[in-house]
Amino acid sequence: MSVDRLLLCTCGGSQSVDPATAGTAIAAGDTRVCELLCTNEVAIAEAALEAPGHTVIACGQQTRQFADLAAERGAAERLTLVDIRDRAGWTDAGPAHPKQAALLAEAALPVPAAPALDIVSEGVALVLADAAGGEAALQAAAALAETLAVTVLFPTRPDGLTPTERFDLALGRVRTLTGALGRFETTVDGYAPADPAGRGAVSFAAATDGARSQCDVVVDLTGGAALVSAPHKRDGYVKADPKSPAAVAGAIAEAADLVGSFEKPLYVRFDASLCAHSRAAQPGCTRCLDLCPTGAITSAGDTVAIDPMICAGCGACAAVCPTGAASYDAPPVETLFARLSTMARAFRAAGGTAPRVLFHDDAFGGEMIALSARFGRGLPPDVIPLCVPNVELIGHAELMAALGVGFAAAFVLETPRTDGESLARELGFARAIALGAGQDAAARLAVIAPADPDALEEALWRAAPAPLAAQPVLPLGGRREVTRLAAKALAAQAFAAGEPAAPIPLPERAPYGAIRLDADACTLCLACVSLCPTGALADNPDKPQVRFQEAACVQCGICEATCPENAIALAPQLDLSNAAMSHRVLNEEEPFDCISCGKPFGVRSTIERIVEKLSGKHWMYTGSDNVRLIQMCDDCRVNAQYHSENSPFRMGDRPRVMTTADEIERNKKMN
Repeated sequence: MSVDRLLLCTCGGSQSVDPATAGTAIAAGDTRVCELLCTNEVAIAEAALEAPGHTVIACGQQTRQFADLAAERGAAERLTLVDIRDRAGWTDAGPAHPKQAALLAEAALPVPAAPALDIVSEGVALVLADAAGGEAALQAAAALAETLAVTVLFPTRPDGLTPTERFDLALGRVRTLTGALGRFETTVDGYAPADPAGRGAVSFAAATDGARSQCDVVVDLTGGAALVSAPHKRDGYVKADPKSPAAVAGAIAEAADLVGSFEKPLYVRFDASLCAHSRAAQPGCTRCLDLCPTGAITSAGDTVAIDPMICAGCGACAAVCPTGAASYDAPPVETLFARLSTMARAFRAAGGTAPRVLFHDDAFGGEMIALSARFGRGLPPDVIPLCVPNVELIGHAELMAALGVGFAAAFVLETPRTDGESLARELGFARAIALGAGQDAAARLAVIAPADPDALEEALWRAAPAPLAAQPVLPLGGRREVTRLAAKALAAQAFAAGEPAAPIPLPERAPYGAIRLDADACTLCLACVSLCPTGALADNPDKPQVRFQEAACVQCGICEATCPENAIALAPQLDLSNAAMSHRVLNEEEPFDCISCGKPFGVRSTIERIVEKLSGKHWMYTGSDNVRLIQMCDDCRVNAQYHSENSPFRMGDRPRVMTTADEIERNKKMN
């Protein structure tokens, strides 16, 4: 993005800015420093927005004010706002100009638009009442009936309930609830709609089990367990404690807004051809299935299926997918790698030496950083915050990429709703790789879970690790390629030969590794080769061989599950040598030469073993030369069977062709 103007503000003199390093970081055509840009000097911002070209305003607090100014002047597409005060300027360590330059450079990067699908909610709402009379549900229904078409479902018959024309009433118990905003499907047992006729309390029809219906919004005021997994991540599912008036009021306000057309980002891009879930009913990778919090991922034969309506965009599936079949697309991982590289490069160019990156989300992490800046010590000047949609999408590849591009350390700021188990596993993989590459992994990679800004400061205001002497890498390619690039760069710093002497051992379920093949047990049936989803296992068309390329192995386990001889075992590790990029022979034997044509085929030991087991011991191979058929290639075997005396395909010998001599002889006999 070309930047014509950069407006910096000292926020009333509360922070120090450097126009030279800041302007250089984004190649701004003109850089101007203000003191009170949002008040006394707002005319400067107005003039900048009225001028042609792109304007960057370094202010995070008054984003709405400047966005409104830009909209009024038709400059919304020509304005970029970036916060350098809370994230860099307000700190107890003095000026943080290199970090400000890094934040500005990152903000100037183009961000691809996330793909999206349209969702239409007609406003059909199902309100689920509790078993204690449903007062909260009736209150919610009365408020929502102004804008939504509401049905209240009571688990038991309430006392003194009178009919109403504002919303529908029914009895029943929800057996299943699937879907999301605009597409909920529910199955109800004991369903009995209210009868609007009659005098006195409302009466209900006869109950029916298995009643099915659809709705756009579900308001759960039962006070019990949620009907869907990860309810806070399910669009259109609003849950509140019926005993809390404030919670009920919040649920009403939230549900009332869920009518109309919406754009839902397609967070994950999925390529089924790369999925290593299974092959030929043999189980393989289940990493994404094991951790999806919303249940959006289901098994679909040889691959998995991701329901974009249920997917909440946590990105955990993309972080653990070993093949790249599931990749985060809002924005893509390539964008995240570019942001990391740009930040580290701009920090060094502005005079910094050993930056540390802090991955955080906006809702929890952003608030913690802002509170620390305003009321505490703020972030250290070498800690660069990098906001991501969800911290669950930070896996071992992103952590290794941070070290590879030049960050001395990488932290992930965990939130109260983060899947800590998945994040800890990915951290374990990254630490094992970094340790094997000769680095102090514990000091350079960490997940922090502060309960308050003071705890955040305690975790970050510590002695930073020494700068990495490794030459920064250019993070090109997918997550596997970038991980390998970063590990090789770190190893080159630690090992004179440029790489470890042996493969780096990794924890179980790591997506890199080798296979251990028991050559004595292997019969070279090649079942593993035919089902390997990544091509890590291959054969040789000219010779009985099993070959293996370690760089392509994702440790899915399909080969291990497929092998009829139990000759294969997985070995999680990361081989940084160039040999891992090439195929090597795991097992091979001499082929058997066809006894008819001499063409090599099959495996010699297998043919000889079959002949030994059958010759003279099986009735089909006793008193005949059928055993020779086993020793022939496919073509010769077919020919031999066709021309054999007992061949069922024969229709008798072909008659001899009549010649002139035969005709003369026949005539003589007739005369």
